[in-house]
Amino acid sequence: MTFHSALRDREPLVGTWVALSDPAIAELSACLEFDAVMIDGEHSTNSIETITEMARAIDAADVDPDPGAIVRLSENDPTEIKRVLDAGVDGVMAPMIDTPEDARALVEATRYPPEGVRGVGYGRGTEYGEAFPEYLERANEDLVTIAQIETEAGLENVEEIAAVDGLDGLFVGPADLSAALGIFGETDGDEFVEAVDRVLEAGHAVNKPVATLAFEEDEIERWVDRGFDFVLAGVDIDYVKAGGLRAKAMFEDAMEKRDG
Repeated sequence: MTFHSALRDREPLVGTWVALSDPAIAELSACLEFDAVMIDGEHSTNSIETITEMARAIDAADVDPDPGAIVRLSENDPTEIKRVLDAGVDGVMAPMIDTPEDARALVEATRYPPEGVRGVGYGRGTEYGEAFPEYLERANEDLVTIAQIETEAGLENVEEIAAVDGLDGLFVGPADLSAALGIFGETDGDEFVEAVDRVLEAGHAVNKPVATLAFEEDEIERWVDRGFDFVLAGVDIDYVKAGGLRAKAMFEDAMEKRDG
């Protein structure tokens, strides 16, 4: 089963978030057999060149099934979407989707005419032209589009956003949504949980998956229990910090025992 078919069937999926600009991290994440690797193109230094190398690295991982390579865009911009898709990724996630019009623009930017407005060009996605016309025939159906719900407007319009044809799923942005609600970081409070439930209900009412990002072990369990279909279980920056702090603490504990 491919990533896009598993996502659309609302199979339980686990992914990881890659923000550090090293393709080796993307490759390692894929080798760990996550269902998807989310490449951050918004809050990172990743360029289109870096994203292309990360997509290549994910594809190089010898795992079955292949993990989905998804890019979180810097904005819902058709030119950026075109360039990212030409890099050969499996889909995109757009931030700050506030209205159904925003969601339709996202979908149209990922589709070739007549369904959308994506321009046709050479790139890694088409094997530099060698995969024409096969790629064009399947790309409209295979590429994944996910809308981030992370503003008050997005939450208010979430039912209409979820219903947009061609949109594959919703993503709750915990940091931005809690900030927009004036409760930054209070993701276990009633107000935030009510917002989460509204997004979940909107997506599931039209049989579309809902995803989120979890930073801690208890968050993973809590969001799975809440009904999320796709959880991004941590960020590479936090993995590095946690591993470093754990190793440092082990050394200090060993020194204390030796000298004590």
